[in-house]
Amino acid sequence: MIRYRAILAAFVCFMGSIGAADCNEGHVHLSGPWGSAKFQVEVMDDEAERARGLMNRPQLAKFSAMLFVYERERILSFWMKNTLLPLTAAFVSDDGTIVNLVDMKPQTTDSHCSEKPVRFVLEMNQGWFAKKKIGKGYQLKSAVFSPK
Repeated sequence: MIRYRAILAAFVCFMGSIGAADCNEGHVHLSGPWGSAKFQVEVMDDEAERARGLMNRPQLAKFSAMLFVYERERILSFWMKNTLLPLTAAFVSDDGTIVNLVDMKPQTTDSHCSEKPVRFVLEMNQGWFAKKKIGKGYQLKSAVFSPK
């Protein structure tokens, strides 16, 4: 399996109408019309890590995110059993485009699915994307994503 931690240095930069960003290893610097922010990113790229995710954690730091990486594109489904905090999941295509965003309630078994096959899911504290007016169709730029 390809391990993505080595290329996290260039992980994610919002572009297009949002603007550019400066990325460092383990951190993401985002900037745009809304301002700027720096995030600590955890990469979950094997089955055990993805299964555990943010379960049983009392909080996700304000400027933190979790990136789930899969080997191939497919419809992905997430739930919140044993997850204690409200999150928003951004389902992201290979080229870095946000396919859809879903808000997820803590400690539920409701399925939250990608609208089409994807390989990446970026989880952040619920409300961050909405507050910044970032939504479906915005693109993430990174060495992780392949431009089409």
